Amino acid sequence: MADDLEPMAPADCRYHIIPVPYEETVSYGGGTAMGPSAILEASAQLELWDGFSVPARRGVYTQGPVDCTGGPEVVLDRISAAVKTARSHGGMPVVLGGEHTVTLGALRALCEEYGSFGVVQFDAHADLRASYEGSPFSHACVMHRAVADLGLPLFQLGVRALCEDEVAFRRERSIPHIDAWTIGTSPMPETLLPADFPENIYVTFDVDGLDSTVMPATGTPVPGGLTWYQAQRLLRMAIGGRRVIGFDVVELAPIEGLHACDFAAAQLTYSIMGIIEREGRD
Repeated sequence: MADDLEPMAPADCRYHIIPVPYEETVSYGGGTAMGPSAILEASAQLELWDGFSVPARRGVYTQGPVDCTGGPEVVLDRISAAVKTARSHGGMPVVLGGEHTVTLGALRALCEEYGSFGVVQFDAHADLRASYEGSPFSHACVMHRAVADLGLPLFQLGVRALCEDEVAFRRERSIPHIDAWTIGTSPMPETLLPADFPENIYVTFDVDGLDSTVMPATGTPVPGGLTWYQAQRLLRMAIGGRRVIGFDVVELAPIEGLHACDFAAAQLTYSIMGIIEREGRD
């Protein structure tokens, strides 16, 4: 795709790609630090026509990778700064991870600008632990931080792995969700998000939300996940009629010689842009 695009100034681009090769708290398979570069490399093979439209016509600008040295708070501050840079040009931040912790940096920056907004999470895991392996900034805690620390409304899709504390936190905070079991065994509702869910939303897509037959290249794959077209349909339902203020695709852990997963993550990123263009509000 990159070879087919004319270079554009940052201020003329709707989508600002922010690579964040952060890998600090992975708890099973590693490799997420290589995820952003693998997605960017694979994106050169994408076709501009996504099957419905050409979202790249709105302009795609790629920032340099965020420096991921130092402690988590330092890295999160750098991610927030990169998001603010994108917003200073009027662009929509598109964060490529790296482990899921990177989402928190984006959310913090957008909270400063928008106040409250909704978070729509695609994930195999709830990520609602208060702390994991001694860190409140673990990838397993990022949605807990979003809800408990930032006060953001959350809607979860495709989850199929939770601990008892996460189940309790979901109930305590009345976090709406449609888990993978329900998606796989029941008809989809006519509407997805609650009527009172915020108009402005941030979409975070952990690639392990996809079934492991579709996406084996992730640190903690879980069977029983979303098929490609289930994910596309759910994205359309979530984004339709709402204003996306940013999104991310995280947790790709490339497998050497298996290009399909890198390409799938790149295609997913571009597909979300297309859905935003066709279904979302400006």
